[in-house]
Amino acid sequence: MLEGSVSGQPHKGKVLLALEAHSDDIPLMAAGTVAKLIEEGYTGYLVRATNDDMGDAAGLGTAGTIGDNVLGNERDNADIARILGCQNHFDLNYNNHRMADVSLNELICRLIFLIRLLKVDTVVGWDPWAHDEENPDHYTLAKGVEAACWMAGRAHDYPEQFAAGLEPKTVLDKYYFARRPETTRVVDISKQIDKKIEVNRANVAKGPGGHYGSRLRAELAKRNERLPLLGDDDATADRAYIREFSMDRSRELGRQYGVEYAEAFHYIAPGASGADRDSRIDSYVKEHVVPLNR
Repeated sequence: MLEGSVSGQPHKGKVLLALEAHSDDIPLMAAGTVAKLIEEGYTGYLVRATNDDMGDAAGLGTAGTIGDNVLGNERDNADIARILGCQNHFDLNYNNHRMADVSLNELICRLIFLIRLLKVDTVVGWDPWAHDEENPDHYTLAKGVEAACWMAGRAHDYPEQFAAGLEPKTVLDKYYFARRPETTRVVDISKQIDKKIEVNRANVAKGPGGHYGSRLRAELAKRNERLPLLGDDDATADRAYIREFSMDRSRELGRQYGVEYAEAFHYIAPGASGADRDSRIDSYVKEHVVPLNR
C-alpha cells in the first residue's frame, strides 16, 4: 500500500511518538514520514534511547572521545527534533551498544509512562521482528516499544502512574522500520525530502550526513580539483552530498512505486495487533444497531 500526501491536517489532535536507539535512526530511516505526519496535524515527540557514547564506525561522524560523542549527539538530536517539528524530545541516556544489559521491564515501564503522559496514538520505530538486525540497541528498544504500546492501555499495569494523574492509553497504530523490512506500507515522502536532507545535515556527530559534502569539497580543493555536484559553498555541498548518496535508498524505493522518494514500513493498523477487543465488534454494532423498542 502506498500512503500519499494529503491536504490539510486530517490528523489534528493526534500524537506521534518517534523512537530511536541512536541519533541517526530516525533521520536515515523515517524522517520523511515523521515530518509528513507532523505536517498533517500530529503533535510529534522524539525519544532517543542511548546517549551515543560509542560514536560510530571508523570514518563516520566526528572523531572524538566518548564524552565528545555524548555531547555532540545530544546537541544534534535536539536540532533534529526541532527541524522535524517535534513538540519536545526525550533522551533516556542508556549506554550505546549496552542496551542488552538493560532490564526490559524497566525500559517498558519508562515507555509506558511516556505513552500515557503524552497520550500517544501512533509510534514510529524499529521493527521488533526485523531480519538481519545486528545492533542490540535496535532490537532491545523495539521489543520494549511493542510491549509498552500494548500494556499502556491496561488498567492493572503500573497503576501507581494513575496516582500521578495519568490514564491508560492504547497506541492505535505503528510504523515499524528495519534494514530489511517486511514492507506492508510505503510512504511517499517526495514533498518532505528537503526536510529529511536537513535532518541528516544536522546529524553531524553521528553521520553519515552532517558535513561530509563540505569535507569532500575541501579535500578536492587541496588537490586543485572540484566536483560540480558539490557547488560553490559548504552548505550546498553538504545538501548535495546527502541527496546523492544518503537518499539513494529512498530514491530507489520511490522509483519502484512511481514517486520521487519513499520510505518503507511494516505498518500495523489499529486493531490489527491482537488487542483484547476486536475492532470489528464496534463496526458491526454501528451498522446493525436498532432502537430497543423496535
